[in-house]
Amino acid sequence: MSASASASKFDRSIVEGPIGSAVWKLAWPTVIQNVIGGLQGMIDHVMVGQLVGFTGNAAIGVAFQIFLVVIVFLGSLFTGMAVMVARYAGAGDAVAVNRAASQALLIAIMLSVGVVAPVGYFAAPWLLGLVHAAPEVQAEALPFLRIMLVFNFGMMMFYMVGSGLRAAGDAKTSLRLGATMTALNIALNIVFIRGLGPIPSFGTAGAAMGTVISGGVVALHALVQLFRGRWVLDFRHMSWRPDWHVIRTLFRFGLPAGMQGIAMNIAGVLILRFVGSTANSAAAQAAYAIGYTELFSLVTWTSVGLMGATSAVAGQNLGAGRPERSGQAVQAANRIGLAIAALVGVLFLAIPTQLLAVFGMTQPDAVRIGVQLLAFLSVSGLFITTALTYTGGLQGTGDTKSPLYISLISQFAVPLGFLSVVQLTRPLVPSDIWLAIVTGHALRCALSVWRFRQGRWRTIAVN
Repeated sequence: MSASASASKFDRSIVEGPIGSAVWKLAWPTVIQNVIGGLQGMIDHVMVGQLVGFTGNAAIGVAFQIFLVVIVFLGSLFTGMAVMVARYAGAGDAVAVNRAASQALLIAIMLSVGVVAPVGYFAAPWLLGLVHAAPEVQAEALPFLRIMLVFNFGMMMFYMVGSGLRAAGDAKTSLRLGATMTALNIALNIVFIRGLGPIPSFGTAGAAMGTVISGGVVALHALVQLFRGRWVLDFRHMSWRPDWHVIRTLFRFGLPAGMQGIAMNIAGVLILRFVGSTANSAAAQAAYAIGYTELFSLVTWTSVGLMGATSAVAGQNLGAGRPERSGQAVQAANRIGLAIAALVGVLFLAIPTQLLAVFGMTQPDAVRIGVQLLAFLSVSGLFITTALTYTGGLQGTGDTKSPLYISLISQFAVPLGFLSVVQLTRPLVPSDIWLAIVTGHALRCALSVWRFRQGRWRTIAVN
């Protein structure tokens, strides 16, 4: 396919049509994809909670938090790729779009198979000990974590393809892939978590088995389509020798985002460590796993989807020489996010016990702590939505360093420093940890808005 024919696949309404429509065109498939994917995680928790109990919920929450810390480095490549793809798609340069995406895939395969899988298998017990998970939680979490780390490639491929397609202006294909993977995962979970016929019940480990198998199937399908040239990304005529200029650019934009993700997820692991140091830690960890990891996703699904859409629209318009539209895209996305976060916050305050009961959480201490957490999160959702939409604007235009510094301050130094000081003076209680989370989100919101409004992203070049 010629470069001009490939370039004709790009949706020019993103850089030429109404800005609100451009954001919504990419946002709604991404938000729905996040909701579908999040429902998959919720279903895991519901099934494991009913079969294993709240220790199984805590195990998935702890293990998946660690998985995110370990795996987010590969995701940094995809952030760098998205910056390049969006900028070049806005400029109509199909050759550069496909080169950036294919080189990101090449390096991701090398790191996923050659580093994460072997190191993750042997490091898993040490990582679980690091978060002070209760012994009964560690017993359930270890097989889950090992399966996720060793067979991580399918999930990484899914993230890579979704990020690249969305940055190039096609969020609907990513939605179809996500829906397929979720449907397959749910079916496999029924088989592996509960057992079916001659297949025994694998409990918590079964949730990981369903996830990696469904991810692998979707990854193979995506590879076939990419090499057939069926999508806006086309790998048919790409060289598969490492292009070190492209790889350096991927890491130039991606590494700060990767370090940001690592810092935030390490902070999440350390928060879990603080949760584990409270009295009745298993109940507190279960409340955290359900309240923050799952129910708060009702906010973050939307916010992360809007962040991805904002990143693509802002990057493409900057690539097309229309920076004023980049700023308008961030504001339009933020208005949508705030409306949804406010609605979810009302639900957290109105029916908290009913929401927790969906996951089989009926143990009195866990319910009491969970209700308290949801009250804090009803406010926190407004802050994190604004923070993420403005982060999308910064990252999409190439300013990936500022979100890193902001996260180090707001998600790491301030909340963890506060909890450390409190712990020196008296035993921690769950409300201390919930207050630290809200404070961090509020600070991140303020700093992200301030940095974007400075406008320095307008001068960043992608060569």
